[in-house]
Amino acid sequence: MNFIHCHRPFEILLAEDNPGDVRLTREALRDTSISYHLHVVPDGVEALTFLRRQGPYTAAPKPDLIMLDLNMPRMDGRRVLALLKSDANLRSIPIVILSSSQNEADIQAAYELQANCYITKPTDLDQFINIVKEIEEFWAITAELPQAALPATDPMEKPT
Repeated sequence: MNFIHCHRPFEILLAEDNPGDVRLTREALRDTSISYHLHVVPDGVEALTFLRRQGPYTAAPKPDLIMLDLNMPRMDGRRVLALLKSDANLRSIPIVILSSSQNEADIQAAYELQANCYITKPTDLDQFINIVKEIEEFWAITAELPQAALPATDPMEKPT
């Protein structure tokens, strides 16, 4: 099922420690036709806390997509990716690696850890914005996501 048929915002978790890249991602998503919520965490530890709904994130939604930087403080994206893909409750969430690294070993390792996609961050501002838009459009409109990744509501949440 692609997201366009759902009646709620597309939930995106961005794990990124560079404030400039966070700002550009927000700017790129602002011009899309999809209703979305962008949740931002600055490192891998916070990403896991968000995804496990711990600490300040007890009411966090399950993301429809994770955009994950590799080189972050406290816990890097490689470790986060490995932990997510080994977790039965989280492994179905698509993970796009969005990294400045063009290192073949990083690319190979990401795919071996079951990343759904690896994209090298463009250095050109307009290209960066276009890449983010393409990621969002592909995963929200084109790709068929499993029902498990798109719960209508969380059964543990109280209606508002």
